[in-house]
Amino acid sequence: MRVIYGAESNYNFTRSTGVGLGNFDGLHVGHMALIDKLIKESESNSLDSVVYTFSKHPENIIRKELFTPLITSTRKKVELLEKTRLDYLYFEKFDETFSRMRPEDFVKDILVERLNMKLAVAGFNYRFGYRGMGDTELLRKLGRKYGFRVIVIEPVMLGDEVVSSTKIRNYILEGDMERVFAFLGRHYSVAGKVEKGRRVGNTIGFPTANIYPEDYLVLPCHGVYITRTLVDGKMYHSITNVGNNPTFGGVDRISVETYIFDFEKDIYGKEIEVFFISKIREEMRFGSVEELIEQIHKDIEIAKKVLAEDLA
Repeated sequence: MRVIYGAESNYNFTRSTGVGLGNFDGLHVGHMALIDKLIKESESNSLDSVVYTFSKHPENIIRKELFTPLITSTRKKVELLEKTRLDYLYFEKFDETFSRMRPEDFVKDILVERLNMKLAVAGFNYRFGYRGMGDTELLRKLGRKYGFRVIVIEPVMLGDEVVSSTKIRNYILEGDMERVFAFLGRHYSVAGKVEKGRRVGNTIGFPTANIYPEDYLVLPCHGVYITRTLVDGKMYHSITNVGNNPTFGGVDRISVETYIFDFEKDIYGKEIEVFFISKIREEMRFGSVEELIEQIHKDIEIAKKVLAEDLA
């Protein structure tokens, strides 16, 4: 898979392409159904498959006062899509100038002329062009005009709910990691470089790996979670506190503090990734260090039981 950044490249698509259209934040089960269809249709019609998306969430450019936190970073999108048979991942730079492009100009100038598109695959609620004036009906009309086929993917349902990035974002914010898993098709994760904190965990026998994920990523609500943590390519069982550490006076930045079971390596400065399995409890302020230590032991026992059942 080749990754192209639209603002930096005038890459020439010499072969005709099939293009998957959308923001694809989360790359959830609905997105992956679309991409799977794109790849299969492209392969069967001798087209190169392209996912065309944005490096920034369009709403964060258009509606600056209503910031939308992201589910997946650009790097995570690349990592996930590298596991598919996709030929190209194209990140467009979405800015105010781009946002004012008329729907037909976007299709003609970008999709047809730049990407050499002969097939468009989009979700049922796909919108494009200035103020989202373009929809799938217009896309079909333009397909007839400019000579490309259009496939519209119907919504993917889980029970009576349509799978969407908005719902996943809300479930993450609520700490409902089981529902997040069902919608994403994988455990939600955040990554970051391990930083030196106040080393409080060391003093009470539970040293933690502290990361501060990028501000633009959505974090689970404050609380203690059963997690798995990826360190140097190996997965470990762990528990993670998301919050401000109120028992020890609190901190201004929200941190993700992870205690990794049976782990003694020095990993300061290393990149780790924390996968959220289930929420154990709310973040609490304890009256004493002894109460906190007792609760941590209980949290670990709960986590070990759940993780053992998960692997059984």
